[in-house]
Amino acid sequence: MRHRVHLSFVLGSLIGLFITCCVQAQDNIDEIVMKEALLLPKVGSYGRRPLHQDPIEKEIVAGIWIPPHTDDEVVAVDGSTRQWKTEKVKGDGWVRDNALVGGYAYWAVESKTERVMLLQAAGHRMVYVNNVPRAGDVYSTGWTTLPVKLKPGVNHFLFHVSRGRVRAQLTSIEPGVYFHLRDLTLPDLVAGEPWGVQGGIILINATDQALHDLWLQCSGSGLPIHKTPLPTLAPMTIRKVPFWFGGAVEPLTRFVSVNLELGMTEQGVAHVIDTTSLDVPVRLKSETHRRTFISDIDGSVQYYAVTPMKEDADAQPQEQPALILTLHGAGVEAIGQARVYESKSWAHVVAPTNRRPYGFDWEEWGRWDAMEVLELNQRRLKTDPRRTYLTGHSMGGHGVWQVGATLPDRFAAIGPSAGWITFWSYTGAPRYEDPTPVEQMLNRAANPSDTLALTDNYREHGIYVLHGEKDDNVPITEAYLMMDHLGDSHDDLVFHAEPDAGHWWGNRCCDWPPMMEFLRQHVQPEPQDITHVEFVTANPEVSPKAHWIGIETQFVHNEFSRIAADLDRANRRYTITTENVAQLTLSLALLSPDDPVQLVVDGQDLGAVDWPRSFGRLWLKQNLQDSQMTGTWQVMDGPSPYDQKGSHRYGPFKHAFNHRMVFVYGTQGTQEENEWAYAKARFDAETFWYRGNGAVDIVSDQEFDHRQDPDRGVILYGNADTNSLWSTLLPTCPMQVKRGEIMLGDRRIQSDDLGCLFIYPRPDSRAASVGVISGTGPAGMRLTDRMPTFLAGVHYPDYLIVGPEVLTDDSKGVRVTGYWSADWMMDEAQQAWHIPE
Repeated sequence: MRHRVHLSFVLGSLIGLFITCCVQAQDNIDEIVMKEALLLPKVGSYGRRPLHQDPIEKEIVAGIWIPPHTDDEVVAVDGSTRQWKTEKVKGDGWVRDNALVGGYAYWAVESKTERVMLLQAAGHRMVYVNNVPRAGDVYSTGWTTLPVKLKPGVNHFLFHVSRGRVRAQLTSIEPGVYFHLRDLTLPDLVAGEPWGVQGGIILINATDQALHDLWLQCSGSGLPIHKTPLPTLAPMTIRKVPFWFGGAVEPLTRFVSVNLELGMTEQGVAHVIDTTSLDVPVRLKSETHRRTFISDIDGSVQYYAVTPMKEDADAQPQEQPALILTLHGAGVEAIGQARVYESKSWAHVVAPTNRRPYGFDWEEWGRWDAMEVLELNQRRLKTDPRRTYLTGHSMGGHGVWQVGATLPDRFAAIGPSAGWITFWSYTGAPRYEDPTPVEQMLNRAANPSDTLALTDNYREHGIYVLHGEKDDNVPITEAYLMMDHLGDSHDDLVFHAEPDAGHWWGNRCCDWPPMMEFLRQHVQPEPQDITHVEFVTANPEVSPKAHWIGIETQFVHNEFSRIAADLDRANRRYTITTENVAQLTLSLALLSPDDPVQLVVDGQDLGAVDWPRSFGRLWLKQNLQDSQMTGTWQVMDGPSPYDQKGSHRYGPFKHAFNHRMVFVYGTQGTQEENEWAYAKARFDAETFWYRGNGAVDIVSDQEFDHRQDPDRGVILYGNADTNSLWSTLLPTCPMQVKRGEIMLGDRRIQSDDLGCLFIYPRPDSRAASVGVISGTGPAGMRLTDRMPTFLAGVHYPDYLIVGPEVLTDDSKGVRVTGYWSADWMMDEAQQAWHIPE
């Protein structure tokens, strides 16, 4: 792809990180290169876990961190002593050292004046710039180019690094707003198709002001002019913005040139700020190509890839085509995944992105992305819903196991290749052993990731397991573990170990002919033929149903719930058994309407139940009579979508980051509190962009009008004293956070250094939630800065309150954590406290 770039500044190539510990005061230099760094070996405990420990971060949180010198010592969380040491860069510009496997790199630069520069760095998880967190580039993509403001005097850059190397540089830039052409999201245009498509491009706002009334205009030879209004661009950050363009492409064209103008309208006058042009590839309809869409998760532009089904002009119209959803491995682009498949005569091959090549391991936002793409293409391609298949390789093989178990009625057959099973089985991710009550709550939050506990949901799938016999990346023991777990309970299972094959053995390890034929031969039964259903879920929002029966609420939230149901159509009788199910829903679509139905639930005969008025759907609830989670079942009205948990909105915390969420930072606190709220919102937006190709609006509590956006998720930064939106969105919430105290129900926790996370239903929405990131003071607020919300495999309960001890003492620093009741209120049976001595 060729780009002709007409920018009003030059970003400078990311040649390497030249880190210097020498303080430089050369304000006229356009590029500051760093030639050596102070390195500190790993002193903390990190990974795929909700809580991490880090003594350096603890000092930053407390506001007492002092920039280091050579030979300064730090006591690690394991009690050992580490020293800062000086290290020079290598010839290629990277600092490489084992100290940087979980360690820190520090660099300082002096500026005589206040000025804006671009920080271009790679290899780091994140960086503190003068103690303010900014996004990293852990996979060394070269995408992360962030505007930073240097203050007069010494400026401190503290990189937290995980993979043993880091590089960076600072490049001068004039205050303004600019295009940035790395990390474009663009479709391929399909010859002969009239089109109106979306693209995504990054803007850099190198000013102190939030910029409104921006627009992006597209034009080109033979293209209609299209002007896209842009969202508010928050100060001193980057943001990927959507734009639209359209027209028609002749078959012989290989590229379409699109001219972009970035402009702003001020006092009714429009003027152009920056320009660039892009060459967008054109593909034949029969070729593998990219397509874009607007995601309902955050309103961002995402892409997927398609290898279209073969077209035969002489063929007679037959059955609807099948759809193969294929999930890529770590570091692989969706377009690369789609290209490994030869075109099929019977199916379209569709490859979603997982939001990024590494993304979310096909869990959470990765799974949501896959389902958005699947549903879009089932409509667009008019495929047969009974002939939908799921396959993938490596991390994508894990996605097959996970998605197949989570959404069991969506696929006729699944085909994992070189797939690992869980974070615990493959990556060695920690999980609390012999857990305390607090740790039990934290473990429960991760239950939806426990694929092995969900394997009963495979009972209706055909399964073809493919693995290289000598795979040194995902060992074949992962396949053996799943095969042993399935045992003799699954009678439609094929396992093939390719002799002498490693992890990647060419396109065949995805497009394996025997597996493709296995998929092709499987068709889901007609709906009327499905009369027995068994289903297990850990969370009714993550995994709500199988066919005609679903679980709405649980007695023990985020613990496993089970259901088995039989339909006797002749006698209009449903016989159901449950475990940890408080409310369930039953579709009566397989029966003729109007006549009563017979219900037997957990041995209780409910007799003849009148046909419901709610479009052929019944809701049942169980009233407990003892502590054994057994009780009396009865028919109920549909649950209130506003103040009841259910499959529409259930938690836990991370589920708030959905429904085109907006980050709202408080402005009613002290200067320190307000600066934290904006910096944290910006850090989260930058991190979600990096990990999930996200595009999130960042607005102040004074700018956000909840009446204009009633169904958007809201992430609220601050507390009841510092964010004016609190009283509007959280008036009845059992958790109230103020300066110096948190009220949880009738219990008061007093301290000015507590941090907390929680989710609560947005009161004016049937589906969207409010996610709260808060604290009782600046130190408590900073405790939340590096909680790894956007890291796959990390889970939080509905609410969590922590003190500063969490950064050295792990779960002993948790004051309380737990889950709201089914009506979003306090439930002492579903919370755990730890009061520090």
